[in-house]
Amino acid sequence: MFPAVRTRYSPRLIETIIVAIFFLCSSLTSQTHAYPFTASGQSEQDLRFELPTNGNLRVENLRGGVIVEVWSENYVSVSALIENGEPGRSPATIQSSDRLLSIHVAPKGDAPPVNLRLKIPPRTHVAIMTHGDSVEVRGLPAALLVQTIAGEIRLDLSAQANASLVAESRTGKVSSSLRSVAANQANRPQLQARLGSGVNSVRLFSQAGNIAVGSMVQEESRPVAAGAIRDINAVSRSETRSPSERPAPAQRPELIGPNSNQTPAGTPASPSAGPEDVSEGDVIRVDTQLVSVNVSAIDRGTNRGINDLTKNDFRLYEDNAQQQIINFESTSAPFNLVLLVDLSGSTTRVVDLIKSAALHFVEAARPFDRIGVITFAGGQVVVSPLTTDRDALRQRITAIEKPDGSTKLYDSLSFAMDEVFREARDSRRNAIVVISDGLDSALPNVTGEGSKLTYGEVLRQAKEFDGVIYSIWTDTQSYEPLSPQDIQQETFDLAHDQMKELADEGGGAFYECEKLQDLAGAYDRVVADLGTVYTVSYRPSNKVRDGSWRTIRVNVNRQNVVARGKRGYYAR
Repeated sequence: MFPAVRTRYSPRLIETIIVAIFFLCSSLTSQTHAYPFTASGQSEQDLRFELPTNGNLRVENLRGGVIVEVWSENYVSVSALIENGEPGRSPATIQSSDRLLSIHVAPKGDAPPVNLRLKIPPRTHVAIMTHGDSVEVRGLPAALLVQTIAGEIRLDLSAQANASLVAESRTGKVSSSLRSVAANQANRPQLQARLGSGVNSVRLFSQAGNIAVGSMVQEESRPVAAGAIRDINAVSRSETRSPSERPAPAQRPELIGPNSNQTPAGTPASPSAGPEDVSEGDVIRVDTQLVSVNVSAIDRGTNRGINDLTKNDFRLYEDNAQQQIINFESTSAPFNLVLLVDLSGSTTRVVDLIKSAALHFVEAARPFDRIGVITFAGGQVVVSPLTTDRDALRQRITAIEKPDGSTKLYDSLSFAMDEVFREARDSRRNAIVVISDGLDSALPNVTGEGSKLTYGEVLRQAKEFDGVIYSIWTDTQSYEPLSPQDIQQETFDLAHDQMKELADEGGGAFYECEKLQDLAGAYDRVVADLGTVYTVSYRPSNKVRDGSWRTIRVNVNRQNVVARGKRGYYAR
């Protein structure tokens, strides 16, 4: 069981009223809007936002901790707890687009901590980052990624949770009070388990903080002091104070902002309009119902991409019903690109060749695209996060060393998709280029420990990934199988077909590279293909979110040109 937690209050710790003051900063292509908080007073009120259709939420608090609760509502509730009795503007900023809802609190010297409390729908794919402060999550969203430098992490799950769970602290302790899940401090990661069907992805990482996973118990709703979030293991989860025991506010709260007689939330503002109030009872809707589809237009005769199309050249259908295209991004829109490189098995002898090809990819890519590099074998190494600094990229690629272990392709592709999501700080389009022979050690007769995720699980994640997946299959079969212990021809063929299916379902393209000497040429084809990707967005005429699969079909109004992209999405 978890240690007893006791809620501590201080006269200087007061809860805040959140008054929403936002500026509608419209963009014709990204449809991104930012909402700065203003906070004051002693009682907590929330600001409510709809999730994008893909469910992506990113929370980065560099001035405090984060408490998250999964609830039954279909929108996100955000409130702030600030250790300051004086009225003032909080640095928290919310950006909402059709691809991502982002909440960010930047660091600021000796300013008082700003802690965030959120309630999120079960369909949320949430990434949470803090520096030295704690993160507490109650319940299980569709996907959860938590990363801290020195903060504590606590996750409470219900007995019916279905999750693929990974928890690792480099210098801290990982513990579990779940009967079916045991932590082992001698391993890295210290905790790796599958609960139920394992359909939901949970990854918890801390450099120096402790991580605790346990059962979610029912408790009465209770207030949480702003300072209590900073040490989740030092305060009690069960003890509550009566209203008479709580400290009185130092002063009557004063709402900061313009007169509340304003246009209702969600109404577009003219370019010259000033800030507007948002009632705490409103749900802000900023085109988050939009579905974005990345599409390549290919000439059937030459198999070359077409990059001079306009919005009027496309016709889009969902379940055979034509949809109105709301937004259109041309092929020149920037990408976040991640190279995911398999360095396991027979690639040991050709690491220098792989480095050279990766350097060639950096040179060939467009200068405004952000590039990241991840290598994998039995684990993953982030060689470089997403960056436009080409010199830094070249230095990090040159310093690549072969990781140890077997081949965990499925886990590594899932890791890369999570990493792209974690790094998605803007409205750029996303793409992953994975190079591998496809021989995950989970396949028959492939040596070593295989992925924890199944192929079916990572394929479903590829379908839901907010981006494009390209796969480059490398032929590493150097022998004919002579015994039952050898990798059989059927396994080689299966690995090839899986690599192709991952690209097909990921909306990208599949390339065969029979010799690693040809890898640079394969990268050239990927770069050329990325230069033919358009993004079209629409608001579905079918508003029901029942989790069902919706089929997408895109036609191009030009002779002999066919559209290639994802075939649908889950309406959640």
